[in-house]
Amino acid sequence: MKGAIANFLFFLFFLLSFVSFPGGTKAAQAKDNGVYIVYMGAAASTNGSLRYEHTQLLSSLKRKGITLVHSYSHSFSGFAAHLSEEEARSIAQKPGVISVFKDPVLQLHTTRSWDFLKHQIDLEIDSSPSSESDLSTQEYDTIIGIMDTGIWPESKSFDDKDLGVIPPRWKGKCMEGDDFRQSNCNRKLIGARFYADPDEATADRTPRDMVGHGTHVASTAGGSAVPGASFYGLAAGTAKGGSPRSRIAIYKVCSLEGCRGSAIMAAFDDAISDGVDVVSLSLGASAMAIPEVTRDPIAIGAFHAAENGIIVVCSAGNDGPNAGTVVNAYPWILTVSASTIDRDFESDVVLGGNKVIKGEGINFSNLDKHPVYPLIYAKSARQSEALESEARNCNPSSMDAAKIKGKIVVCDNDDKEFSETSKFEEVKFLGGVGLILADDEERSVASIYGALPMTVVSSKDASEILSYVNSTSNPVATVLATVAVGNYKPAPSMAYFSSRGPSSITKNILKPDVTAPGVAILAAWIGNDTASTPGKATPPFNVLSGTSMACPHVSGLAAAVKSRNPTWGPSAIRSAIMTTAIQTNNLRGPITTYTGTAATPHDYGAGEVSTTRALQPGLVYETNTTDYLNFLCYYGYNITQIKHIARNVLAGFSCPQDSSSDLISSINYPSIAISGLERKRSKTVVRTLTNVAGDDATIYMASIDAPEELAVKVVPSKLEFEKTGQKQSYQVVLSLTSSVKEDLFGSITWTNGQYKVRSPIVVISKNDSL
Repeated sequence: MKGAIANFLFFLFFLLSFVSFPGGTKAAQAKDNGVYIVYMGAAASTNGSLRYEHTQLLSSLKRKGITLVHSYSHSFSGFAAHLSEEEARSIAQKPGVISVFKDPVLQLHTTRSWDFLKHQIDLEIDSSPSSESDLSTQEYDTIIGIMDTGIWPESKSFDDKDLGVIPPRWKGKCMEGDDFRQSNCNRKLIGARFYADPDEATADRTPRDMVGHGTHVASTAGGSAVPGASFYGLAAGTAKGGSPRSRIAIYKVCSLEGCRGSAIMAAFDDAISDGVDVVSLSLGASAMAIPEVTRDPIAIGAFHAAENGIIVVCSAGNDGPNAGTVVNAYPWILTVSASTIDRDFESDVVLGGNKVIKGEGINFSNLDKHPVYPLIYAKSARQSEALESEARNCNPSSMDAAKIKGKIVVCDNDDKEFSETSKFEEVKFLGGVGLILADDEERSVASIYGALPMTVVSSKDASEILSYVNSTSNPVATVLATVAVGNYKPAPSMAYFSSRGPSSITKNILKPDVTAPGVAILAAWIGNDTASTPGKATPPFNVLSGTSMACPHVSGLAAAVKSRNPTWGPSAIRSAIMTTAIQTNNLRGPITTYTGTAATPHDYGAGEVSTTRALQPGLVYETNTTDYLNFLCYYGYNITQIKHIARNVLAGFSCPQDSSSDLISSINYPSIAISGLERKRSKTVVRTLTNVAGDDATIYMASIDAPEELAVKVVPSKLEFEKTGQKQSYQVVLSLTSSVKEDLFGSITWTNGQYKVRSPIVVISKNDSL
C-alpha cells in the first residue's frame, strides 16, 4: 500500500476509499489475523532480557508453537503474537500487563504547496518580522522517520547529492528484501525497515513501496529538490520537501491490507532506538472506532517517543466535514488537518453557444474542444424498473443504453453509494462519451480521472447546465482536458474531507492543532505504476489529496525547526508551529470552509502553518512530563497504572486530588479549550511561557480577541523576560456574559513588537452533544 492490473486496481481503491470517499470502505475491514498485542508499559531495561521475558510469558500458556510476531523491547515493553481469545484473557491477568487487545488495522489518511506556504507570510496583515532563514537553504542533519507503505528509492526526490556523511548518532539499518538491497539506501534515505508476520505467507517482505502513498509523503516531508517535476505536464515546477536536506528513515507498516497496529508499535520501538528526530504518520483509526489510549498503537508509540524527545506528527483523518471526527488527538501528538493551496485543476464544460462552466478534476480528455456532443440528464435515461434516485446518480443498471449512447451525461452524486469512477464506467459501458458530476464537496478537490472525459461541477452550476438542457431542443456540450490554474483565490480553504474537532477523546484540548496543504499535492511516485493512467507512461510524480498529504508538510517543518533549534524538545517545536500559525487567506480575509463560510479552530486548530515564523517564535509553551502524567490522571488512570505506562514518572509524583476530565484544560498546552463553562461561574487556567529569543531583556504585552458573549481576563497582562530559558506564568480567567448555544472562539496574543505568540481559545457550548 504486483502486476500492472493489481497495482491499478489498488490505486483506484486507495484514491477513492481513503481520499475521495472518507465514509466508504476502509482497510480496517481487512480479515482478522488472530494477532493480539500485549502492552506492558515502559521498558525497565533495554539489555535484551525483555524478549526472554516475553517468551517466558507465552510459555506460561502451555501451548506449543506460539511464536512472537513482534517483540517491543527498546523504549517500551510488550509483544504481538497469534493467540486465542482465551489465551489473550489469561495473559491480561498476568502481573505487569497493562492491556491486551486485538491487532487493529488502521487506515491511510490519504511542488507548489511549499512555495504557497512561504508566500502566505507576506500576505498577512500587520505581520510580525519573520526569520531570515529559508527552508531550502538551511543545512539540516535532522532525521525524519516515515511510517507508511514503504519507499521507491530510485525516485529523484531521494537523491543524496551534496549531502554530507550520515549523522553518527544514527543507529538504524537498511533491511534487504524482495527487490530491495542495502545499496538502495544512501545519505538521504539512510534507513529502511519492514515488518512482516513470520507466521503469514506474504510476498510483501520488502521496504519497497508498491502503493505509492509512502513515497509520496516521504518526498513531501524531506524530498530533495527536483526541477521540472509535473504530473504529465500539469503543476510543473520544482518539487521539494519541507526539509530537503533532512535524512529519511522508512518504516514500512502498511501493506495491501492496511496498517497493522502490531507493526506500528514495532516501528515506534525501532525508531526511538534508531535515533530519529521526527516521526510522521499519515494514518490512523476510524473516527467511529477510536480506541482507549492503552489500546491505541499510535497513542502508545507516540507517548514513548515524546518521552525520548521525538516529536510525532499525525494526520487528523479524512472523516470530515462532520464535527467530532478528528483522530490522533492526544496531547503528545501534533495533529494536522488539510487545506487547499492557490492552485486549481480546472476541467471546464462548454455548452452550446460556447457558455463555459468551470469544473474540477484531472483528466486528459481527447474530446473535441467544441460543444458537439449531445447532452442528457441521467434521470431522463432511467430504466422503467429503476428508481429515479438511482438513475440520476448514474448507478449501475439504472439507465437505458439507447438514451445514453454517444452523449455526455450529467449525474448527481448525492447518494455516495457508488464511486465516481464506477459511475463513469457505467456511462462508458452504456456508450456514453463523457460525464459531468454534480457534487459540491468533490468540486473542491481535484480527483484524478486519467483518460476519462469527466469533471465535477457545483450544484449551482449543475442547475445552470440542467436549465440549458431543459430549455434547448438539442443540447450539446464538451468536457475539456484539465489545465492548472495558478494564483487561485481564496486559498487556503479547508478541505471538505478533513476531520473536524472537537475531539471525542476530550473536549478540553483543541484538536486538530494546525492545518497544512493537503489538496492536490504533487510529490514523488512509484516507478512501476503503468496502469493508473491508461495510454501514458509511469508518472515520476503524482497528485494526491488527503490529510495524509498535509501531515508530512508539518513533519518537514518540524524537522526544519529542530535543525534550527537542536536543543528543543518536541513540545517546544509543536508550540513554535502552533503559535505562529496564520488565520488569513490570500484575499486577506479569514480562512473559509469549502462552502465559503468562515472556518473555526475546530477546522484548522491554531491556523495554517508558517514556514518562516515557526523557526523563531520568540516564546514557547513547553508541555512537560508532569503535564502528560496529569493528563493520564485526569483521563482516569491511577498512579499504579501510570507508573507502568511511563518511564519518567517523577519521584514523589501523585495524581492530583479530585482529578477529572475538566482539569485537562490546565495542562500547559499552546491552545486553550474549555468545556462545561456556566454563566455566572468563571474558570481559570494557568499557562507558562519560556523565552527562546535571546538574552536581551524584553517585555511582552497581552492582547485579547473574544466574542462579546465571552469575557477573558489575562493576569498579569505584561510579562518581563531577562534571559533565554526564563519562564513566566499567567492566568486566564474566562466567564460567559450571556447564555450561549454555540461554541465560542477567541485568542490571546503576546507580542513584544517583534514576535507574536498566539494561542486560540475555544469554549465548548453545553449544547454540544459530542
